[in-house]
Amino acid sequence: MTLNGSTSNRVGISRRTVLSVGTGFASASAGFGGASRALAADPAPSQLTVAVIGDGRTGVWASLRAGVGGRNLEQELGTKIVWQPGFTASLPVMEAIKAGSVDFTFATATAVVNAVPARVPIVPLAAYPLPADEVDFLVQANSSIKTAADLKGKKIAHQNGTTGTYSLIKYLETAGLRLSDVQAVSLSGADAFTAFAQGSIDGWIHWQPATALALTKLGGKSRLLPDVKTYDYAFYVARSDVALEYPQLFAKFVKIIRETQAYIFAHPAESVALWASQGGFPPNGTEQAVYEKLVRDARLSESTAVALKPIDDAAAASAQDLADNFHALGVLPNKVDDHSCSAPSSTRRRRPLRWSSARKRPHENTRETS
Repeated sequence: MTLNGSTSNRVGISRRTVLSVGTGFASASAGFGGASRALAADPAPSQLTVAVIGDGRTGVWASLRAGVGGRNLEQELGTKIVWQPGFTASLPVMEAIKAGSVDFTFATATAVVNAVPARVPIVPLAAYPLPADEVDFLVQANSSIKTAADLKGKKIAHQNGTTGTYSLIKYLETAGLRLSDVQAVSLSGADAFTAFAQGSIDGWIHWQPATALALTKLGGKSRLLPDVKTYDYAFYVARSDVALEYPQLFAKFVKIIRETQAYIFAHPAESVALWASQGGFPPNGTEQAVYEKLVRDARLSESTAVALKPIDDAAAASAQDLADNFHALGVLPNKVDDHSCSAPSSTRRRRPLRWSSARKRPHENTRETS
């Protein structure tokens, strides 16, 4: 998937929008650690459309939809929630936000930095670092590939413009290699698994649960490369016009997400059994065991959402490093300049969120983003 870029030299999120949303969000989120079970009294839209990445039958959204821990999300937020499925990753959600069909979503930094130069009207509200071991790199069990240096010239599958791409870039750097030194093939998780199982690619880098499930299904036919890390941050972002009008609602929603993930982490067996009952996978089977281990080991993308908080300098710096790498390698056609990715807090004034982009010359845009 390719997001359509802007034709202007510099684009970004409106300063006025960010300051307005940031002030309201920071004020509402000042009690981030407190309870959020009180009935919603703040203004709310008649409905809120939330993106569902994957099948929506596992993770925070599945637990909230099932009313885990006695929660009633719609009652707490004071609005009807419309769950919009059909997304394979957070990057395609950005196009839906641009079209006005999604109001709120989980998004990795890779999706955010792709969205800004494409003029997707988003406001990042809160962030947390993804698990450092969320991404795995699979190779064939009998492969000669042992380290990053052995990847030169090999055919490697990744979902372009995603967390997997960034981990691949950083892993190659440990051996002094660039993305252009390998035969990088952009495939979705499902297509990459098929290609890997058929032996038509040399390696596959992706995130959980896909890689853990693949290892289980393939048995002794595959193995993992060592020292592969995840560097991405995760964000929760809202469509800017909705965020501007209802900052208190989104602050409350972010708190609910954090509390729900804490519940999942504290009750792994119960949570995974609930997902199985909702059709996420067959009950009491291999997939359920894999999911439970991933929850216990905190390796799923939402596992570290227990650390979800208003965006700070660390999240901004991480996103900037990612954007710089993507632009230098042609993965991101426009240069994104993140001077600050933090909204004003309730205790001290921060610089506003300023994302801008410099348009590349047309002939330089040689890679598409998924």
